[in-house]
Amino acid sequence: MSDDSRTVPQEQLPSDDLHPPPMPVINLGHLNLDPAIRACVVEDITKACRDLGYFQLKNHCKRVTTGKLGAMTTFEIPRLAVIASEYMGNFATELRRVALQLMEAILEGLGLGKDYQHEKFEQGLQLMSVNCYPKESEGDTAIGLAPHSDYGFLTILFTSCRGLEVVDRNSNSWKVVQPLPHALHVHVGDHMEVLSNGRIKTVVHRAVLNPEEARISMASINGFAMHEKVSSARELVNEQNPEKYTASSFNDFLNYLTSNLDNKHRNFLESLRNQISKAKVELRLLHGNEIEMEEEPTLAAAGHGSPNNCHRCRNECQCVTLIAALLKAVSILKM
Repeated sequence: MSDDSRTVPQEQLPSDDLHPPPMPVINLGHLNLDPAIRACVVEDITKACRDLGYFQLKNHCKRVTTGKLGAMTTFEIPRLAVIASEYMGNFATELRRVALQLMEAILEGLGLGKDYQHEKFEQGLQLMSVNCYPKESEGDTAIGLAPHSDYGFLTILFTSCRGLEVVDRNSNSWKVVQPLPHALHVHVGDHMEVLSNGRIKTVVHRAVLNPEEARISMASINGFAMHEKVSSARELVNEQNPEKYTASSFNDFLNYLTSNLDNKHRNFLESLRNQISKAKVELRLLHGNEIEMEEEPTLAAAGHGSPNNCHRCRNECQCVTLIAALLKAVSILKM
């Protein structure tokens, strides 16, 4: 891939305000303590999702390392693919467990109860994404992944070093996320905004190249099953808060991507807002009422474009480098 394809366009250059944002740190283990402590943690998680859309998580997982990789010699490199598969499977299983715990807490915080649509969450999709971003070239402002929001409810991310940036909603500027030792980064996705009927907003983020070192990121994106539609919870829809989004599935999202490759200023979530607005107009016309259109917010100021604008760094990472990063990731997973 050419350097030009990774360079940030002028309109997507970050503002001068790149100081790390306030970062709530949640101790997941406290969800399993007595009801009073759990209630406080549920409130903290819900507040972080509602106010910021992201937080970092500690005391999150069981340790899944067994020391096999550290004991290997260079003559055993061909076995890395087999062992890496085992580690990645364990890593994905633990992140899935964490995602379900967090979803229960958020649903509880929204007043829906932790068992709301429990079966659909249990049987839902988990997409694992592993990326290697090269070290930034000297004098070149570049990104590995252009501004976007994630499909699904929750994304849980391990990152080997700094490189993730999020849009601060108050200043509409980019903020650097400083990864904490032994912590996972969590942010909410499009379908969390839909389910909560806008009470929780999706997070626009991007990956920038680190000037000091190559970066490995491993993300677990969690949603409903492929054809299972997500709609705003009935309990969160009323006259004061009418339904803001049309129902959609992961399959709908994929269809949208393939049919809107040339649309550079509209994203999937905006299309869901537009569809529900169109339905309201048609309903009002049917009943002969005057039409009042509300202007929907856009993410254009954040450089949030179509998938056609998202340029991944496709440089292949050597197997040993990826395994080393994976070992680092799974070694932080503790009780």
